[in-house]
Amino acid sequence: MLKIWGRTNSVNVKKALWAAEELGLKYERIDAGMQFGVVNTPEYRKMNPMGLVPTIDDDGFVLWESHSIVRYLAAKHGAGTLWPSDARVRAIANQWMDWAFSFQNALRPVFWGLIRTPAEKRDPAAIEDGRKKAAELAGMLDAALAGKQYVAGNAFTMGDIPVGCHAQVWLRMPIERPRHANLEAWFGRLCARPAYKKVVDLPLN
Repeated sequence: MLKIWGRTNSVNVKKALWAAEELGLKYERIDAGMQFGVVNTPEYRKMNPMGLVPTIDDDGFVLWESHSIVRYLAAKHGAGTLWPSDARVRAIANQWMDWAFSFQNALRPVFWGLIRTPAEKRDPAAIEDGRKKAAELAGMLDAALAGKQYVAGNAFTMGDIPVGCHAQVWLRMPIERPRHANLEAWFGRLCARPAYKKVVDLPLN
């Protein structure tokens, strides 16, 4: 059985879990990271020298890095669906998966500052700088979604998974945001997916 190491409130772990849920895979999730520890043990570092989550073990095949995991699961189990058959559509899905790192980097000081840092220890300037950068990137995504249902076209693909995980953070944080009709409509479509409700759209903590 597929094993996935990582805690449920990690945005990167959510990517792997969401892919597995969309594909209908049976898996065992093992708590790891932050308060759960595990990631600095010799056993875990042997699997993942970075000491981060998620890591998967698929019948002896070990893989780490969240987007690589999503691509692997999509290619193995979702050919023609999460893994688009058309090379150009697949390239666009990959493009947005790579772009998601920029969105994640912009959001990180906002999320950590507002959600995981006590009020008296926050850095308002860093939070505001991140908010502005994230808002600019959200505008790019909104423009790209014009006339499309999902990031790579009118079908849900692996490309929506990393972007959708970070969009949930952006749209659920208690901050001022510009309104983006295309992005919000797409987010609504994601929220209607049972797998997204189950493992992604959870309270931020």
